[in-house]
Amino acid sequence: MNDVMIEVAHLSHTYTTAPVKKKALDDVSMQIPRGECVAVIGFNGSGKSTLVQHFNGLLRPTPGSVRVDGVDVGGAQVNLRALRQKVGMLFQFPESQLFASTIYQDVAFGPQRMGLGRHELRARVKHALDIVGLPLQDYGQRSPFELSGGQRRRVALAGILAMTPRVLILDEPSVGLDGEGRAEFYAYLQRVRQEQGVTTILVSHDMAEVAAIADGLYVLHHGKLVMQGTPASVFAQSEQLRRWDLAAPPLHELLAALRQRGIALPEDVMSVEDAFHFLQQTQKQKQKQLPDVSSRS
Repeated sequence: MNDVMIEVAHLSHTYTTAPVKKKALDDVSMQIPRGECVAVIGFNGSGKSTLVQHFNGLLRPTPGSVRVDGVDVGGAQVNLRALRQKVGMLFQFPESQLFASTIYQDVAFGPQRMGLGRHELRARVKHALDIVGLPLQDYGQRSPFELSGGQRRRVALAGILAMTPRVLILDEPSVGLDGEGRAEFYAYLQRVRQEQGVTTILVSHDMAEVAAIADGLYVLHHGKLVMQGTPASVFAQSEQLRRWDLAAPPLHELLAALRQRGIALPEDVMSVEDAFHFLQQTQKQKQKQLPDVSSRS
């Protein structure tokens, strides 16, 4: 099986509807591995949303090319309906798009348009609601408008998951949520990855948000792909990030400062807990190497 889910080659895009033409993407090339969680990051106006809108055919590549699971998005024979079932996209504030009188009806809306039978439809809705922690028997007949903001966002996510996408795109997924709602949403997003192997793409300018969940980062600046790599390798370039109007998360700044002071923290140490554990183990090893003065006569 090809381990590349999305392949972008020399993609550019210019918006021509405004009074002044704006080049939103400039010769972008990248490969997104199958089954991974990656983040497209950059300051507002860097081209993040424009890029991911090419992944499900909302925008067509001209010039350049985009292939999703082997399908040429710009091809003349591409089935956009099938592509959009494969690539689910959750826009900012998706809860504002909820409309049905019950949660079941809202989550079932997309699968119904796929022409599924009644039993398959119910099974998909049940599974999707289970994944996001809103069991059908408890929430199915409730109004989505009775829920908290975080729960409504999880209903919107369930509506995408019920269509069994292979790629899930989330544009600024935690904006507007409090700390608890953000933590819950990302916990269920991790569950989606573990249980369904969905390739997940986060669009964000919040470095702390992506640090704990993304396997890889792609940095855009004025429409160009200027850096890519693991969170550790990207956040290590703190001075360069600041030139692109970004900043490494405070924790990563702290870990970098400790390394500069001579504390040899490995690059894969990415949390306070990991750093504390590493320093504990280092201290224990040093103590073992000290001579045992109590055994001397």
